[in-house]
Amino acid sequence: MKKIISLTLIICLISCLQCLSQNKKKIKQTGLNFGDLAPELMYKNINDKTMKLSSLKGKIVLIEFWASWCGPCRKENPNIVKTYKKFKSKKFTKGDGFEIYSISLDTKKSSWTEAIKKDNLLWEYHVSDLKGWNSNAANIYNIRSIPSNYLIDGEGKIIARNLRGNDLSRFLEKLLK
Repeated sequence: MKKIISLTLIICLISCLQCLSQNKKKIKQTGLNFGDLAPELMYKNINDKTMKLSSLKGKIVLIEFWASWCGPCRKENPNIVKTYKKFKSKKFTKGDGFEIYSISLDTKKSSWTEAIKKDNLLWEYHVSDLKGWNSNAANIYNIRSIPSNYLIDGEGKIIARNLRGNDLSRFLEKLLK
């Protein structure tokens, strides 16, 4: 009788281990390496509406870290605006349209909103927790300097990092259908 119980327990244990192993394969890895799923971001916009990165699934998305007080960021903004206008409605091999999820490392809401208006940052997804360098998003994405960005495909996988100026536009050109 003890042998039967022991054998039954071993069979159950092996079955459980196989199930766990199969479930691990189904879970997609989240991380910051190329090919990883980009970690979820969920922050409030200038109107206190919560905006999720995952709501942009199906589009090519530039996750852009910047701040109103950052000179290099402000100099890069015209390039980003130009690229957004050019690609926002395009069809890509792994995404339908181009969007920007812009994360500000500002601490003052008024400075942040003024910079959005002044630089004509016309996309909808502007978010911040207004914690500056203590921003949760910057921590999650290991941001140590700005401007800094990640480009993700329609499946949410990281495909590029820190594309600036014409490099962003050239990279997106290669992804067009």
